[in-house]
Amino acid sequence: MLKIQSKKLDTVAVLSLQGQVVNGETELLRDAVESLASVSAVKLDLARVTIVDAGGLGVMLALREQAEANGVRFELMNLTQQIGKVFEITRLDSVFRITPTVEYSAAVSRTRQMSAAPLWSCA
Repeated sequence: MLKIQSKKLDTVAVLSLQGQVVNGETELLRDAVESLASVSAVKLDLARVTIVDAGGLGVMLALREQAEANGVRFELMNLTQQIGKVFEITRLDSVFRITPTVEYSAAVSRTRQMSAAPLWSCA
């Protein structure tokens, strides 16, 4: 079963996924990404994903295409070694923007100027 936790920092949405991104479990992911409003970037945190199958890859490709058509950056982050291998074997590592962690630096400095509230890491 796929679980998704959403966090938003300024105009960057981070969706932390847990479980399996497989055929039959991807509707929740599609709904979560499509429900995001007023974002400049969507980052999928895959640190707690155990399996990605062809159906999951297809949904991520479709979401990437849809986001980028609307001017929204779409990235993957925190790929485990096993999940990274899937992207490497399928050569999708050259299609997706893959980062090791969220790059908060610019957003953090703006947020700290506006508010003294603490920021929590999503990793």
